Amino acid sequence: MPERSNILTLNAGSSSIRFALFGRSLDRILTGKLDLGTGDPRLSAVVRGRRVDESWPVVGASDDRDPAQRLLTWVAGQMSGQEFAAVGHRVAIGGLEHSKSANVTPAVLTRLKSLVPLAPLHQPRSLALIEAVAASYPPVQQVACFDTAFHRTMPAVATTYALPAALRKAGARRYGFHGLSYEAIARRLPQLDERAAKGRAIVCHLGSGASLCALRQGRSVATTMGFSPLSGLVMGSRPGDLDPGLMIWLLREQAMRLDELENVLYHECGVKGLSGSSADMRDLLASSEQAARDAVAIFVYSVSTEIGRLTAALGGLNAIVFTAGIGESAPEVRERVCERLDWLGVDLDDAWNRANETRISTLASPVTVWVLPTDEEGVIAEETLRMTSPEGECFP
Repeated sequence: MPERSNILTLNAGSSSIRFALFGRSLDRILTGKLDLGTGDPRLSAVVRGRRVDESWPVVGASDDRDPAQRLLTWVAGQMSGQEFAAVGHRVAIGGLEHSKSANVTPAVLTRLKSLVPLAPLHQPRSLALIEAVAASYPPVQQVACFDTAFHRTMPAVATTYALPAALRKAGARRYGFHGLSYEAIARRLPQLDERAAKGRAIVCHLGSGASLCALRQGRSVATTMGFSPLSGLVMGSRPGDLDPGLMIWLLREQAMRLDELENVLYHECGVKGLSGSSADMRDLLASSEQAARDAVAIFVYSVSTEIGRLTAALGGLNAIVFTAGIGESAPEVRERVCERLDWLGVDLDDAWNRANETRISTLASPVTVWVLPTDEEGVIAEETLRMTSPEGECFP
């Protein structure tokens, strides 16, 4: 009988699936990403130190091979006859009933499907992966790790919308997202900055989807995303916060259908809509077009002003952490954000910032500034191990 000792983590985004395979001691056997954007699915991975890049051509319109199933087959082929002991999933939203990770049951899956309207880009992909695993590996235990769970520590003043009680009771509240990323940073910060870990920090998860989280003693007390991943900061193709009256105007005066409005808000706004060309910050930073420069400026303004708001929520600030694609890899964006925060005492070291060092603030800066890679897969693996092993020990 094949040995079952590996944990597979699946992190479904709006246009990609990040995955990792962990061994019996949570050592990483492989990590990778399946890009599901435009064109054929493309897989890039590192397997025991060896780089792998593959394109999975779609053969004609009748090619109905599911990329999720193909990914599971590919990962299984790297396991030398072993089987999955458990599979952990990133799930965008778990609703009010899930303040921590949950074992996937038919009842849990049904409830998660009912939450698809709150995260229509992310939730369906996660649930499709859960169903793909169940179809291919029925005995394998699956764990749902929720982005929203980390934010359940926020106080009522930070989660409550000024709506009638009936709507609030129905679920209208600020949930917050990117929680697994913030959990990863909260676990790492004490090793680097004990003052910030025990005090007040703002984590900037800046990628195609972007949000900020205010941490007090490593716990979420405020965040920029609210009821859905549309809200908060200006993002790649999502607008961030908008006046509710604008939605009424679009529906009534511009005669937009609901499905048309949803498509525009999720796919045509943000820096893509502002620039008229791209949702990719790398393209915009390299462009000489005025619309691209304006899009970057508005993104920077959005981030820096929200840092100010979250600083007020915290009552002060000890550290800022940049993470995710833009946060980790765009020194110009970090520099421009921090330039607007000199009133807080932020003093950036230009050379450290350009070199993408871990610490990018000067040693004299009252507010320390860090660049840390997020590790959602590591958090998912640890949570999956905790949920599937009674003593929290590694699999035999």
